[in-house]
Amino acid sequence: MKEYKVEEIRNLSLVGHGGVGKTSLAEALLFSAGRITRMGKIEEGSTQSDYSQDEIERQVSITTSLLHLDWKSHRINILDTPGYADFVGEVIGALRVSDGAVVLLSSTSGVEVGTEVVWDYAEKYGIPRLLFVNQMEKEHADFYKVLNGARENFGSGVVALQLPVGQGSDFKGVIDLIGGKAYHLPSGEEAKIPGDMEGKVSEFKEKLMEGVAESDDELLERYLDKGELSTDELKEGLRKGVRGRLLFPLFCGSGTSNLGSHQLLDGIANYLPSPVDLPSPEGTRPGSEEVEKREVKLEAPMSSLVFKIISEPHVGELALFRVYSGSLRSGDEVLNSGRRHSEKVGQIYTINGKERGEVGTVSAGDMGALVKLKDTHTGDTLCERSHPIVLPGIDFPKPVIRIAIEPKTKGDEERISNGLNKLRNEDPTFFTQVDSEIKQTIISGLGELHLEVIVGKLKRKFGVDVDLVRPKISVKETILGRAEAQGKYKKQTGGRGQYGDAWLRIEPLPRGGGFEFVNAIVGGVIPTKYIPAVEKGIKEAMNEGILAGYPVVDLKITLYDGSYHSVDSSDLAFKIAGSLALKKAFMDAKPILLEPIYNIEVTVPEEFLGDVMGDLSSRRGKIQGVTPSGQFKKIKGQIPLAELYKYSTSLRSLTQGRGMHTMDFSHYEEVPKEVGGKIIAEAKESK
Repeated sequence: MKEYKVEEIRNLSLVGHGGVGKTSLAEALLFSAGRITRMGKIEEGSTQSDYSQDEIERQVSITTSLLHLDWKSHRINILDTPGYADFVGEVIGALRVSDGAVVLLSSTSGVEVGTEVVWDYAEKYGIPRLLFVNQMEKEHADFYKVLNGARENFGSGVVALQLPVGQGSDFKGVIDLIGGKAYHLPSGEEAKIPGDMEGKVSEFKEKLMEGVAESDDELLERYLDKGELSTDELKEGLRKGVRGRLLFPLFCGSGTSNLGSHQLLDGIANYLPSPVDLPSPEGTRPGSEEVEKREVKLEAPMSSLVFKIISEPHVGELALFRVYSGSLRSGDEVLNSGRRHSEKVGQIYTINGKERGEVGTVSAGDMGALVKLKDTHTGDTLCERSHPIVLPGIDFPKPVIRIAIEPKTKGDEERISNGLNKLRNEDPTFFTQVDSEIKQTIISGLGELHLEVIVGKLKRKFGVDVDLVRPKISVKETILGRAEAQGKYKKQTGGRGQYGDAWLRIEPLPRGGGFEFVNAIVGGVIPTKYIPAVEKGIKEAMNEGILAGYPVVDLKITLYDGSYHSVDSSDLAFKIAGSLALKKAFMDAKPILLEPIYNIEVTVPEEFLGDVMGDLSSRRGKIQGVTPSGQFKKIKGQIPLAELYKYSTSLRSLTQGRGMHTMDFSHYEEVPKEVGGKIIAEAKESK
């Protein structure tokens, strides 16, 4: 394999809303560069990127694929990412290790909710971007509408570098505004600019020069002085503007027809930064906040970040990584600095989707894959033992959907647990827990499709089948008032009896106050040795629940009186007495149920705003505000968790697949009486 200088490497993510043709464009780029001899098709399951059984069956990307190609003395690593919101964690992992991104836009839909999401993540990581209007051959394609929409959403830094020759069924080629050349279908060969487009080309060439000039004071002076910029000045201005995230050049074409891919590859090589064009990576010394820097050089100490784990049949786990400094070699012993243990580097591979090629070394700026690491996970740093550093990890989003699972076959519990834990290691946006309060195994993720894929993998890889059921809600019980009660346990069965007598005063604590036990016994009316037993009985009763069988919270309980028998009293008797006293007092202290309330943020196109707000209100949601976000609206509010079951699916149905949401726990709140009455009735029926 040819060795590249760091300056010749480009690392980029293909990102965008679902269905905009990222995988088809990736095929076109690989084919144009001669990396593959035939372009695969998604519907045939023959693309380099979408090779897993789930992807082939569903005809959508589910995981990020690492691809690479050589183009005019450059090594280009491409991370082809999924577009559906359920798999946005894959996008985040890819962007974390990218130096640039190509944001795809549909020629018919333009900027969509998913476009905004990936754009925001690219902003968060400070990633320079190009844009590509794909699928120009589709009916109702409108390049100029998409361009204007991109400028409205992302600012005047969006500048067209190409224009289409025709649109939809009349799409015949693309025009390069800088070179002043046209490239026609089907061969992509160079041709003259059509006469009827010369005026439009001049107009947009002028707009391009204006945009580039405005991004640089020196170029602006030259432009104002001469009235134009030379080709070299334009290219240099674009290079600087893109790397400074002031300019976002826009290309166009068709991935499936492989038109525009050559020009896009030139744009990637010419305008997106190499690893040395960006600030040196920083991390911290293990166990401290002391900042460490690494220069992006071969001679610097080795540092690398694992950004994805893939479980491969017959191979085990593949760890995809990027080297930031130095070189990683087969046979090295390296430090996993976050987990503080050594890893022996075995085989190293370069990856092209499903294809692997073994290499001995991966150097600064490049990417590869490792196998058979003993305990390394997504977001971990591997580095030289003598120069430890912890690079920033990957901040994945929180789940937006939770479902309970039950084994179809008894005795599969352990296999299910092992399988879920392995799938969690492969996918950091997937969570699993055995909830002891509601006695269910809960799986959580970023959407219904996400969890369907997880359950499919559980069956296929680990041979266990499960049913998906509605999860119970972790309701709590508490009180609004104060009360006092006696708990007296007296039993005589011949011989030694049982005797315990305790008086309790109960009162509410502020929400989240937990449990407070106060021993106010004076004069020895209850011997000190029995006090812990009273408290234990209270705690057991609180855990079991009193009103509807849910745990009791936010309670202050004072033990202030009682009596004992010198012979018959025991720990057991006082434990039962404490429990009885609490149950009596609790029912006299205005008992209520509490339910978990979640913060929710929903992003939707404006035309669906009313429907979505109405739906949230019907789910007992409280709208706290609506703010603009480009051409979309963001609704912020709070809603009971009980009303969020499969909400992501409902939202997509309401918004034609264009709405997205995030959620996180806020607090517990009193359940309305009518809802609480149903919960209590159901609890009584189940006994």
